Amino acid sequence: MSSGSTDRSAQLAERASRVIPGGVNSPVRAFGSVGGTPRFLVAGRGPYVTDADGTEYVDLVASWGPALLGHAHPAVVEAVQAAAARGLGFGASVPEEAELAEEIIVRVPEVERLRLVSTGTEATMTAIRLARGATGRPLVVKFAGHYHGHSDGLLAEAGSGLATLAMPGSAGVTAETAAQTLVLPYNDRAALAAAFAEHGDRIAAVIAEAAAANMGVLPPEPGFTDFMIGLAHRHGALVILDEVLTGFRAGPSGYWGIEQARVAAGLVPDLFTFGKVVGGGLPLAALGGRAEIMDLLAPLGPVYQAGTLSGNPLAVAAGLTTLRHADVPAYAALGRAADEISSEVAAALSAAGVPHRVQRAGSLFSVLFGEFPEAPLDYAAVQRQQTQRHRAFFHAMLGAGINLPPSAFEAWFVTAAHDDAAISRVIEALPAAARAAAEAGPA
Repeated sequence: MSSGSTDRSAQLAERASRVIPGGVNSPVRAFGSVGGTPRFLVAGRGPYVTDADGTEYVDLVASWGPALLGHAHPAVVEAVQAAAARGLGFGASVPEEAELAEEIIVRVPEVERLRLVSTGTEATMTAIRLARGATGRPLVVKFAGHYHGHSDGLLAEAGSGLATLAMPGSAGVTAETAAQTLVLPYNDRAALAAAFAEHGDRIAAVIAEAAAANMGVLPPEPGFTDFMIGLAHRHGALVILDEVLTGFRAGPSGYWGIEQARVAAGLVPDLFTFGKVVGGGLPLAALGGRAEIMDLLAPLGPVYQAGTLSGNPLAVAAGLTTLRHADVPAYAALGRAADEISSEVAAALSAAGVPHRVQRAGSLFSVLFGEFPEAPLDYAAVQRQQTQRHRAFFHAMLGAGINLPPSAFEAWFVTAAHDDAAISRVIEALPAAARAAAEAGPA
């Protein structure tokens, strides 16, 4: 660690603000909900990142999920370097694309065909188009607080950056487009049943995060996924399970691998979307599902999707190597780090008298600041958290060399590289940060 100067990051932020809207290329990076100087990161290795001022942090962002094995994992770096030496891209198929698809299908057998794209937004956008093409229906059901990327029809009451910035939607989305999305409270079976009772013959699909992770971590209530799939299928609608964040991070088969034990035999989602981990830190995402639906995509079928950079060989190499090294010991290390850090956070906040609740979904977790005697079930409940306490806690941790998500509405991400030394540094920083949260008050 260094003295903690932010001079260089401040200079870089000022320079960026002159040529990039808001100085950032993704809104949450601007520290809009926590204030202060956003850090410009220049290096990462294992569980650590280093900013432009030379300060090293224990990282609990992990590139928002992809760094499952830790930053700059030697095998991943070697694979990308080897791929780069052969060429950065060809606009043609490469052998490793099928290898990556096979690796994903082994982990999620419900996926029979897979299409690689470049971003999670592109994956969910394409899944929606595919669902409409397969059913001939116009409407999509989503849940408030679930974030499925920034395509027009899915921004209504989304979480993530929209929750951070307290934006209910987005300018530029037409009323006609928004009207094709029905937004319901999460975990609300009655609301979902009512939507299908009124619009069932016009609903193409229900899309849901496998476990919500963009309004803090909020897993489905036991039985809800089962109910959602069964109801949709009875009405001839598809179910799209968004595992862009949770896929191969919540567990070896994503959160669906955890959840499927609760679902009746034969009830499975029709389409899945993946991102983050599948690209190993480079731009790559995927959608997959039943063969008869996926084969409606061009060139076999009438649903068009294309991408010059889809299946880019560097990104495929990073994702394939990441998944191949995400083995039993790696997931054991992820679970241990998540268990230790989340329990120590809870203990420190309790000791300081800070009301809070720790939420978990596999190895993902987040902290809700405020009175939550029972697990919240929907976005409205999560929005009651005390964000001022989070702001104080965040800056105290940052000052102690711990990089947390700069938003109360984001998940925390550990890596398989978070060893005893890294975890100890997090634990050492917690008491002072908890006291700062206590002093901040509930506003």
